[in-house]
Amino acid sequence: MSTTVSDFVIDRIKAWGVSRVFGYPGDGIGAFDGALGKADGSERELEYVRPTHEEIAALMATAHAKFTGEVGVCVATSSPGAFHLLNGLYDAQMDNQPVVAIVGQQGLASIGSFTQQESNLERVFADVACYVETVATPDAVGVVVDTAFRTAMLRKQPAVVVLPHDVQAMAYEAPAAEHWVSRSSDVAPSTRIVPPQDQVARFAEILNAGERVTFLVGAGARGATDLVLEAAEKTGAGIITALRGKDVVPSDVPYHTQQVGLLGSRPSLTQIKECDTIVLLGSNYPYGEYLPASGQARGVQVDIKPEQMGLRYPTELNLWGDVGATLEAVMPLLRDKQDTAWQEKLAGEMREWEAEMHRQAEVAYDDGVNPRRVIRAVNERLPEGVTVTCDAGTTADWYGHHIRLRRGMHGDMSGRLATMLAAMPYAVTAKFAFPDAPAVCTIGDGAFQMLGMNELITVKKYMAQWPNQQLVIVVMHNDDLGQVSWEMRTEDGNPMWSGSQDVESMDYAGYARLLGFEGIAVRADGEVEAAVERAFANPGVTLIDAYVSRNVPPLPPHITAEYAVNTAKSLLKGDPAELGVIKDSAKAMAAEAVERVKGALGRDLRRDCVDACPPNGRNVPRGVNNA
Repeated sequence: MSTTVSDFVIDRIKAWGVSRVFGYPGDGIGAFDGALGKADGSERELEYVRPTHEEIAALMATAHAKFTGEVGVCVATSSPGAFHLLNGLYDAQMDNQPVVAIVGQQGLASIGSFTQQESNLERVFADVACYVETVATPDAVGVVVDTAFRTAMLRKQPAVVVLPHDVQAMAYEAPAAEHWVSRSSDVAPSTRIVPPQDQVARFAEILNAGERVTFLVGAGARGATDLVLEAAEKTGAGIITALRGKDVVPSDVPYHTQQVGLLGSRPSLTQIKECDTIVLLGSNYPYGEYLPASGQARGVQVDIKPEQMGLRYPTELNLWGDVGATLEAVMPLLRDKQDTAWQEKLAGEMREWEAEMHRQAEVAYDDGVNPRRVIRAVNERLPEGVTVTCDAGTTADWYGHHIRLRRGMHGDMSGRLATMLAAMPYAVTAKFAFPDAPAVCTIGDGAFQMLGMNELITVKKYMAQWPNQQLVIVVMHNDDLGQVSWEMRTEDGNPMWSGSQDVESMDYAGYARLLGFEGIAVRADGEVEAAVERAFANPGVTLIDAYVSRNVPPLPPHITAEYAVNTAKSLLKGDPAELGVIKDSAKAMAAEAVERVKGALGRDLRRDCVDACPPNGRNVPRGVNNA
């Protein structure tokens, strides 16, 4: 029986189907922490995972929601601990994940008195949370907790419950039928929304009329894989997956051309440029420049988030509904198309693209290992049921270009927030979500120094409880915040600035060994395959410290003139990696059997370089004319 407010909250969290929370203790949440300790080992136990920082707890709660479909829960003390949750909660907000944060607060009598660690937490969390409320009395705790969970589930957003320290320890009794007292329900709401039948019929009419249909599938289609494939077979559609939807469609579907955009494939670009119908299924893909030209294609969007429909492309039909339920409703109305020429064309181009990616991975660089070769080797050895995570640096490019997830595998990253911080917390969360399966974290050295190194300590703390302890961490070690360096060059035409971009080098393999894990240093291309083979042969934790080139260009499938000219401008302004960038870009482009790349970094660059030259009259860098 619940005896205090904290006891009630623990029981209510379990009633909402949650068995694990991610938290970090502190005096502001002390009575609740004490109740968690009292419940430990009993039938009321709520598994408590304590990483090394509150920010990681929130990122792990978001990852838990992504991997399991449950509500993620994180717990922290009052300010400043509560503030540390913000980045992870924004991750949940921007990636549409249900997360409930339970945070402490100073006693009720101190509110508004400027006492130590008393902050206006409702105001702090107002922007990130769809619901934030302070529990002021024991009678209110039920409705606040239930509303937080229900709202988070329905709106797929984070919600925040503020528990003042004194309220946490107050006696709890079930509320009576009284004025102002809510007796709330702990029953989960249904989210299986289906659009009206007339709109479903119109959806079918658009699909049946299309000759070159493309499905752009996002993470919102998770759980509907078979329905997506059935609809694609009936309509002859090609499939593109958003980066966070990469694991929704198996990689062995021949007309699944993976991602589109800077991290995408050329066959996906073909789909975008040539489709006459585009259907966005559970995706709020943010890069409008990689969607069809206005008027080129008829557009339909299916999404459970109505406010995110019709934002990137002028769709003619927006269906508010669950992707799976909506596809079930439209399926009987779809005509089987006999013409598979569109799918066959895409499958052929995809085979060519995979060969091109293989060639890119074979290019040798003077300043380190080819990072593509490392990720290709990882992909070729991925075990069944694995979860693969990546950060938002250049590792995400290699993840998009080379990782192919088969049915039953999982993959995710912090998509909308695009933070470098999430790769390691996500991988560790995968070990809790799927303790019988392996996990792989691909991460840059900058991101690893941010949060990854700390989380190896969390791994050491908890790994004994995982039946499968295999975790492979691949650190792309180039002493550079590589993605930002390339963004400076290609987006703004600025040279890479060592003051902000250099990462202090260290022995990451040695650090792993210090913690009792396997650490493997890779310093040459010829060592890559053996190192990866050795890592996957180890049933425990292995860190691969891959000393990779910092100059490998994350080339998109279509090099624009702007991309080329801005790179030239950055070099002309004195990029410290100038010669390496030129030489290694040329090597990468030589591996691509397409004139479009050579034209963009040759003709267009030479034509516009004159305007980019600074007043000191420096010449075009040596090698540009041959790029």
